[in-house]
Amino acid sequence: MRKAIPIALTPEETGKLATIVRSAVATVRDVQRARIVLLAAAGKENQEIAGQVGLSVKSVSLWRRRFAQQRLAGLQDQAGRGRKRTHGPEKVEEIITATLTTTPKNATHWSTRAMAKQAGVGQATISRIWSAHQIKPHLVRTFKLSRDPHFAEKLRDVVGLYLNPPEHALLLSVDEKSGIQALDRSQPGLPLKKGRCGTMTHDYKRHGTTTLFAALNVLEGKVIGTCMNRHRHQEFLKFLRLIDRSTPKELDLHLIADNYATHKHKKVKEWLVRHPRFHVHFIPTSSSWLNAVERFFAELTQKRLRREVFRSVVDLITAINAYLEEQNPNPLSGPKRLTKSLRNLNPCIQMLLMVVNCETYHYDADSNTYRCQNELFQ
Repeated sequence: MRKAIPIALTPEETGKLATIVRSAVATVRDVQRARIVLLAAAGKENQEIAGQVGLSVKSVSLWRRRFAQQRLAGLQDQAGRGRKRTHGPEKVEEIITATLTTTPKNATHWSTRAMAKQAGVGQATISRIWSAHQIKPHLVRTFKLSRDPHFAEKLRDVVGLYLNPPEHALLLSVDEKSGIQALDRSQPGLPLKKGRCGTMTHDYKRHGTTTLFAALNVLEGKVIGTCMNRHRHQEFLKFLRLIDRSTPKELDLHLIADNYATHKHKKVKEWLVRHPRFHVHFIPTSSSWLNAVERFFAELTQKRLRREVFRSVVDLITAINAYLEEQNPNPLSGPKRLTKSLRNLNPCIQMLLMVVNCETYHYDADSNTYRCQNELFQ
């Protein structure tokens, strides 16, 4: 009777094989081969190993012999194993070039079936080629670049406020969520239950809209808010008066706002001149992500409005006011150090600050803005 080839492992080989066996991402074949060698080194016979690994005795004998001859390299598949490629690199390059540089006659982008018909290959072949080269014609990523000529200056000013607000002042992020709809579904939905999510009809009845004016206290996370029927400078002035009544008189108020025309109306400017404790800082155009109150609007929509049924505008306003009353004792973000490292900021802000090459700010009382202390921007 032929005896199996004895296997003796070095500590390094034992460690590598044991790592493969324990790995959660190694292929099944690699784990099986590693187990064969480890069991063989433990003195097991091929038949016993085959029973434990779930392979034939012939396979166990093969990998035992390959390891004895080539060590760890012998456990890898030999070159040329498996089915030969039907299409060579020239055909693959042709398909990739056609995908990236041409379009179908009746479409804006290629599908796998359209490209397969064009190239004279199978649809699965196109799928494999696109997947291997990370080509995704069916996807498009949208973007929006701000064309504000003073983008960097406004960015430094607003981010400087977030990082290091002036003393004896409140920092408020102000905006309006206009056109909030009171939607009633055409049919009642089914409630959530085990094994089934809740349901709601896609069509609806609209009973009107309202506009939420909100000012987020960036330090405490509390919100001053009120709903109004319209979205004009008159309503914005009413909201400014509400902020004036709701905040301590001895504190200056720094408001971060977007560039909506209502905020820059002549009568609004005149009111701000008469109330010198109000200081408005405008974010760059097309940069609403820089306004912290947008995060509050997203929470309100997701948690309270999107799935609710409102049979009148009054019901909608009542729900919004109830959310504000519940939210303010448990604000979005508790007291925080606004001077914390830039490395803990939103990655988008980090990237833009790197672009403008500025990490240190100081408050310029004369111009009511934050200035970068980097010599490049002096």
